[in-house]
This record gives sequence, C-alpha cells and structure tokens, in this order.
Amino acid sequence: MFDNFLIHTFHDGNCLQAYKIFGAHFETHEGKKGVRFTTYAPNARSAQVVGEFNQWGETPCYMERYNNGGIYTIFVEGVKEFDMYKFRFETPQGDIIDKADPYAYFSELRPGTASKVYNMEGYRWHDSKWIKNRTKNYDCPLNIYEASLGSWKMKRESEGEGDDGEYYSYEELIDEIIPYVKKMGYTHLEVMPLTEFPFDGSWGYQATGFYSATSRYGQPKQLMKFIDACHQEGIGVIMDFVPAHFVKDSHGLHMYDGGFVYDYNDYNRRYSPWDSVYFDLGKNEVRSFLLSSVEFFATYYHIDGFRFDAVSNLIYYEGNKNLGENIGAMEWMKRLNGHMSGYHPTVMMIAEDSTDYPGVTKPVGEHGLGFDYKWDLGWMNDTLKYFQEDPVYRQYDSHFITFSMAYFYSERFLLEFSHDEVVHGKATIINKMWGLHGDKLAQVKALYVYMMLHPGKKLNFMGNELAEYKEWDESKSLGWDILKYPDHDAFHHFTQKLNEIYLKYPALYEMDYDLKGFEWLVVDDHDQCVFAIERKDKAGNAIIAVMNFVGNTHEKYKVPVNIEGSYKEILNTDQAVYSGKNIVNPRAIRSKKTKLNEKTKLLNKDHYLEVKLAPFSACIFEVKPKKGTTKKTTKNKRNLRKPAMVDATNVKNMKKILPYA
Repeated sequence: MFDNFLIHTFHDGNCLQAYKIFGAHFETHEGKKGVRFTTYAPNARSAQVVGEFNQWGETPCYMERYNNGGIYTIFVEGVKEFDMYKFRFETPQGDIIDKADPYAYFSELRPGTASKVYNMEGYRWHDSKWIKNRTKNYDCPLNIYEASLGSWKMKRESEGEGDDGEYYSYEELIDEIIPYVKKMGYTHLEVMPLTEFPFDGSWGYQATGFYSATSRYGQPKQLMKFIDACHQEGIGVIMDFVPAHFVKDSHGLHMYDGGFVYDYNDYNRRYSPWDSVYFDLGKNEVRSFLLSSVEFFATYYHIDGFRFDAVSNLIYYEGNKNLGENIGAMEWMKRLNGHMSGYHPTVMMIAEDSTDYPGVTKPVGEHGLGFDYKWDLGWMNDTLKYFQEDPVYRQYDSHFITFSMAYFYSERFLLEFSHDEVVHGKATIINKMWGLHGDKLAQVKALYVYMMLHPGKKLNFMGNELAEYKEWDESKSLGWDILKYPDHDAFHHFTQKLNEIYLKYPALYEMDYDLKGFEWLVVDDHDQCVFAIERKDKAGNAIIAVMNFVGNTHEKYKVPVNIEGSYKEILNTDQAVYSGKNIVNPRAIRSKKTKLNEKTKLLNKDHYLEVKLAPFSACIFEVKPKKGTTKKTTKNKRNLRKPAMVDATNVKNMKKILPYA
C-alpha cells in the first residue's frame, strides 16, 4: 500500500516526497475507484475523515492505524475531485477536533477552512527549453520584481470590512503582469507566499496549507499555467516560503491531533512574536514535512527559486543570538539545501537573514548552511539611513555607502528594497529621501543607479518603479493613476531604461562575486559626497558610474580611471526626459593624462575624466579603450559557487554590520 522506504525516510527526517504518502490520493482499490486519505497523528486516540462524501461524519469513515507508527489511513469509494474534507481526531484528553489536511493540494476559499480533493497530475508543460537552460544566475543577470499577486492590480478593490474585493485569477494575470515584467526588463518575478493562508492581512506569512496553492486566485493547474507562461516569456518565478512558523488558527497545524506534532512541546519555545507558532524542526517528521513541501513546489510547479523568510529565527531561537543557536532548524536547512542541490541543482535557494552568522551561502560540505544567496539587509538599512539624512551631514556618514564592500565577499549577497521597507508607516522609498518632491525624485534616481552599480543581484518591490508616495496596502491596487503625472511617468521610464542597461552590459552582473569585477574610483571625497564605481566583465569591458549625493553642481569633476579612452554617457538621472534639468555630458569624454603632482589625489591613476555633475545625480558611462591600447582582461578562475574570502580585519568588521538586527 505504501512505499516503506518513504515511510522510513519520513521518520528519519530526510523525506523529500512525503506528499506521496500523506494527503488525499486517487486510487483504485479492489476494483473500486475512490480516494485514499492518510495523515500523521501520533497522539490521537482515533481518527476519521469527514467530508461532503459522508455528510461530514454522519456515515463514519474511521481510519486505520498503519504499522503502529502514528499514521492513519482509509480508502473511501466514490470520492470526487473538489470534494471538501477534514480529519477528525479524538485527542488524548478525549476532545473531538476537526483539522484541515496538512498535505492537501487545494483548499476551500477563505473564510472556509476545509481541504479539497485535487488531482495534481495531467498538466502538460511547455517550458522544457527554459528548464534545460536554467541556472542559479551567479554570473547571469538577476533583477527581481517582488509582487503581491492580489494587490499588484485588482479587478475591484475592497470597499470596507467584510469585503475582500475581487482579484485577478492566475490565468488572467498571464495577460496582465507577465507583459509588464518583461517590458520593464526584470528577469524574475518573486511572488509573496502562495501557500494557503486564512487572513489576507498576514500577506501569506502565516500559512496553513504548505502544499496548497492559495485558492484566492484559482486552482493549482491555473497556477501551473501562469508559471509556464512566465517561462515561455523568459521570466523566472521565485516563491516566498515561510519555514519558521505557522498560523495559530484552530483548523491548522497547531496542536494538530491534540498533541504537539508540528510545534514545540516546550511552551517557552512554542509561540512567536507574530502571534503564530514556531515549527519544531528538531522533530524528524516536521523536517520531512517542510523538506517535501519545498521539493513539491519545485517539482509540480517548476518554481525557479525560493526566498526563505525569517531565517534569523532558524539560526537563533526567536532570532536572538543571546537565546542560542537553533540546532534543529540549522540541521534542517543543511539537509534542505544539500538535498535540493542534488535533486534540483538549478533552483535558487535565497535566505532572508538579518544576522551576522557566517557561512550562510557557504556549501554544506564546507560547513555552511548551503544557500545560494543572502539578502543584504545591512546594505539596505545603511543606504536608506544615508539618503534620509540632511545632505549637510552626509559628509560625516560616507561609511553608510562604503561599508558594505568591507564584508560583501564574505557571502553571496543580494541587494533588496522589499515590501518590508514600504509598509507599517515606514514610508515608501521615494518618501524616505530627504527634501521636497523635486529633491526626493532626483535622489531616488541616483539611489537606484548606485544600487545597480553595486555588486550583487537586485530585488525591488512593486510600486518602487512608480516612485509611489502611498505605502503598500494589501487590500488595494498599486497607484497606477500616478503615471498621469509627468514626474512619475518619467521615473517609470527611467527605471525601465536602467533595467535595460543592466541586461545589456555583462559588467553589471557577470562578476558580482569576484573581487576583480569591482573598484571604487572615488571613495573618499567625503566633503563633496561624490562616489565613482568601476565594474568589469570577464573580458575586461568596463562600465563606470559617478554619483553626486548632495545638491551642488560640478562643471569639471575629476574622476580617476583605469582605462585610457573614450567615455560615452549612456544614462544620466538629470536628463530632461527623466524630469531633470539636463545638466548632462552630451558628448563622449576622452580621458586625460594625469599630471605627476595630481597622482596621489587621483588614486595614482594614469588617467582621469572631467565630468559634469548635476545636484543629486548619477551618470553611467560606457568605456571604449583607445585604439592601440590593450584591454586588461580578467580571468575568472574562481568557482562562482564559492564566495571569496575576506581578510581578518573585514571578518572582525562583520560583527558590526547589523547592530539593528
């Protein structure tokens, strides 16, 4: 009846396909067609399945205990697809409770809480070329658009309490969001959690159904069709996944069979600050439950990457270093990343981690946690602090811009401005900028150039590309009407152009994690708050950016450069087309020979540029070496899967990276 090897690995904490044992599966038994229901409830005195097919228990369907291992199972004849059901347990205390199926593939639309029988087989995919060519993008462009599928654009917004509004379905979104993401130049769409959740206001971060794609937007095969369509348009799909905790609601995993199956036995470990319940990942069956959930979405939905939420709470209890390491959860992460690298080697594993714990992106075989990328929350916080300051004081805080490069090569970092930065009274990205509207608009453009030139893959939350002043609200659409205002329409086109440049020039992504791909050209002009960066690709082609983060104009600012040649401005944030004053560099600039007495001032470079800089601006230049000069090529011998090491000083500095964590 069951694969005993799968059951063994389930109890051993290494099962990647527990969903093949548990849940509701169509089956023919003794010539009769129906569904086999199976659940793990080791504390229950008895178990039964109740649903539409037996009038919710009027005709009892008691389950049999299988092999004395806490597994209950029953075959029920005549059950149809989409029939609703729950499991009913007699608890050790003698109470009777009903629970949704933890392994259900589909769920009743909220506020209903029942599970639904669903056949996951039979969808015909059309993305074989995409899957064959898919990589983890270490030396490829990775520019992520994070979105809430429900509130990116709504058919009808909520009109108050009790009204959920009307969402676009998975299939309808194919013609809505996919063309937009492609037109704007993003490589991947990251969707906020799709695992079923009861309360819209949790945004999916307090889930009940870890195998059930939310019914808010349609059925599982409609989600498959949506992801398939993304792949056919060259767009990858990353799914936000929440392995640290689950919703407290009575129909869910909390005290599943009257005992603590998924949660901690210890009350002091059990509950999170978000009024949810922590998974006890020291239990092998819980490890298998979540391992299998990730593998399930990778297999059945062709997900290209997972962003794991609240990894700090998996490293330390409650994310607090003083409470000690969460050994059980760390072991789970190592198993997950080890297994996924073997079975799904091109699926990206991304950690949202606010700690300074070392080796998050180091391979498991080298005593790391094995993730492919880690969000650089230190960079995000430092950068936004800098741009919130009055420019008068920025000269004293250049370290907010430069410090990230002191630790950057210790992990494989990803730069992000996510949904967390634009909710709960935190203000949107543009509204965080110092000054009035014109200055804010200028600075946010310069900020995004700095982000794009900084090493590391990129992520921006929906609405950031509109320069929205309105904070994100899950019950409302983005403020698309804002594009009727010229400044915001111009900013929208600026974002599109910046993304286009990112995709066009390998120097901006090919050597993100190689020391030879980045250099500060201007890093210590604290008084004038000017910075310049050079990025190179593997062939030695270079792109440079010069950024002026205060309100002064420079007619001939001297920028030291490595390459003698011509520098053509390919983007300037002050161009009139982007609502600027058009203080630009209209003609290609030829480098000049550095005089001997200027060598020290210009970082001992042999050549320099004289560039025009508008207030609060940034400009990007394409470099064309002078004919007859040889271009210095960079041989990238280091395996990009392995992050570069930093010296002892930088390792020491890492302890200071996240004082706000």
